[in-house]
This record gives sequence, structure tokens and C-alpha cells, in this order.
Amino acid sequence: MSVLYALIFCLAVVAAEEERRAIAVLFGAARGNVTFTESGSKVRMVGVIEGLTPGQHGFHVHEKGDVSMGCASTLGHYNPNNKQHGAPHDENRHVGDLGNILADERGVATFVINDPHIRLTGPHSVLGRAVVVHSDPDDLGKGGHPDSLTTGHAGSRVACGVIGTLETTSMMNSGAWVLKASLVTLISLLLFNLL
Repeated sequence: MSVLYALIFCLAVVAAEEERRAIAVLFGAARGNVTFTESGSKVRMVGVIEGLTPGQHGFHVHEKGDVSMGCASTLGHYNPNNKQHGAPHDENRHVGDLGNILADERGVATFVINDPHIRLTGPHSVLGRAVVVHSDPDDLGKGGHPDSLTTGHAGSRVACGVIGTLETTSMMNSGAWVLKASLVTLISLLLFNLL
């Protein structure tokens, strides 16, 4: 039984080392940043954006990480599966549909979003694409406007930023090299005892 626990521990450590991170630094009428952490089957987004009007603002990943003409050149929502626009919890939604973020009375939006459709790896990775914050609330495809099923009628683009890889602290600096060395030793001992 102790061998089983040791193997589970080893798998947990290896999984933790495979965590991927990214960041988008947003500019425009509003400014801020969003960090992305992929672990397991979800990506966690943590953001702080300042300079917004108080209230809800549509928040999406857009197709292109091209900001050569400001936020306009990011094209539409990232939609590799060719679906209609919807809410984050809807089955029929763009991969890039992340709903709304809420700015307080000072115009600051602080948020955490966990999403199972956004990925930092694989064929539908959002790395190199753009995060866009809109002027108005996203109606989640249910507003009945002509653009509800394409953009959520979320208004103009007030901030955007390209999603790029975020390097984590190096193993030598974080002390994780000790854990990795211990893991190698543990696996070696287990194999020696099993053979």
C-alpha cells in the first residue's frame, strides 16, 4: 500500500510541474492585466483592469493577437468550433465567450474566472490571441439584438492585450529542484524494491 501512496505522490508532483501560465497586458481607454493558469481540465484567469465605467463589461478572447490598429485588428471572438455566441456555461458558445466582468464605483474590475474551454496548449490554444474588454455588458446571446448571437451586443472595445507565455520561477530559484531530486530518488528506490 505504501508503494501505491508513493506513486500517487509522484504523479501529483509531475502534474504540478506541467502547469502552464500566460499573461495579457491590456491597453486602451482602460488598462490592466490578466494571468492565465492551465491546470488539469480548466484555465483560471485572474485579472485587474482599471479605467472602466462602473458596471458590467463584455470580456472575450478574440481571434487574432494583432493590435497593430488597436483593438479593432483582433477580429471577432475566438470560435474554432463555429458555434453561436453564448454565456460561459452554455454548451453552444464560442471558446472565447467569457461573459462579463464587473467594474466597481472606482472603475476597477477585479475578477477570477475558471473556464473549461480556454486552453494554453493543444490545437485550440489561446496563446498569441487577444483578450478584449468591451464598453457594454455582454447579453450572452439572449438580448434579441441583431448581433446578440455573434458579439453579445457588448459595444465598442475599450481595452485589449495579446496573450503571451508567462515564465514561472526557475526550478533552481524556487527550491523545486530539491523536490525533483527527491522524486527521482524515490522512484529509483521503488523500482529497486519492486525488481
